[in-house]
Amino acid sequence: MFTPRARVAGVIAALTVVTAACGAAPSAQQASTTEGGVNASTATSAADFGGLDKLVEAAKKEGNLHVIALPPDWANYGEIIKAFEAKYGIKIESEDPDAASADEINAVKTRKGQDRAPDVLDLGQSFAISGATEGLFAPYKVQTFDKIPEGQKEPTGLWTNDYGGYISIGCDAKKISACPTSFADLLKPEYKGKVALNGNPTKSGSAFAGVYAASIASGGSFDDIQPGLDFFKKLKDAGNFNPVETTPATIEKGETQISIDWDYNNAAYAPQMAAKGLDWQVNIPSDGKYFQMYAQAINKDAPHPAAARLWQEYLYSAEGQNLYLKGFARPVLLPVMEADGTVDKAAAEALPKVDGTPTFPTSEQVDAAKAKLAGGWDAAISG
Repeated sequence: MFTPRARVAGVIAALTVVTAACGAAPSAQQASTTEGGVNASTATSAADFGGLDKLVEAAKKEGNLHVIALPPDWANYGEIIKAFEAKYGIKIESEDPDAASADEINAVKTRKGQDRAPDVLDLGQSFAISGATEGLFAPYKVQTFDKIPEGQKEPTGLWTNDYGGYISIGCDAKKISACPTSFADLLKPEYKGKVALNGNPTKSGSAFAGVYAASIASGGSFDDIQPGLDFFKKLKDAGNFNPVETTPATIEKGETQISIDWDYNNAAYAPQMAAKGLDWQVNIPSDGKYFQMYAQAINKDAPHPAAARLWQEYLYSAEGQNLYLKGFARPVLLPVMEADGTVDKAAAEALPKVDGTPTFPTSEQVDAAKAKLAGGWDAAISG
């Protein structure tokens, strides 16, 4: 099929947030060189370590992995983190789970040389592209790299798409008599003050995609995101735009009764909200189908470079990809796993239904859209 956070699938135990102590990172010799003389910081594949088993040994020796912006209820990251820790005995320090992609990039830049710098990043597509351009990432090809479609990875492995979804409209059917099924619907007067967006599109991958989808619904294209800005200005002028960012808590409190967000987030809210007496319904907008994937990248100056690379190997294994799928996210290797029989069929069947084959903007189109948003978003929703 395949040619960038407040999120949950099932009951996930709360993730303990542990922020590593501030300080200087270990020396490159201490942090990067294995007993076999392999420099983990420059390894571009498991083969450089002598195979996956040797990579596991090096990662276990480091003993820790520092991640950022991974909410436990987003794409099933809570379960993924626990499964990785149990499998390898490596402690994951998870900081600021509700941070946006822009915050991840900022952490890489401002914490260079510190042991509290993030080892790995989970980024919206536009931020993965810009971070690679700025030289922030280390090239690394996981063992399944060749199975990932062209266009879903940077050729040297500076970033690789891992999972994605469609922009959708979530709605509390207990409070909204007729849930919207299109962007055009969102302009109706009955939705005054009720339409929220998950984040700021200049900082958040999900919100960026929401504006792109609105553009497509309003006559725009991958080359022209301006109609999306115009749509949100109309939404604001109509009094329908709600500036509160969506989380499970805001939904439960009735603060965000309609939310533009990834289908895997909205779909994951449904069982969680049902347990609280809410009826959270999900629709892929009929006039603005937009699919986007998030990407993994390794910090070029990762304090735990072997563990960072092992984390990537785990995420792109059938086990890791199926855990994304369990969280209603569409893993990049889904077509491969469907073909070879390794897919979790029950989880695949639970995905929100959508027709058609997704298409993707080029990196140049994303860069141009990002620049347009940077200069126009605040003006569109101000006043």
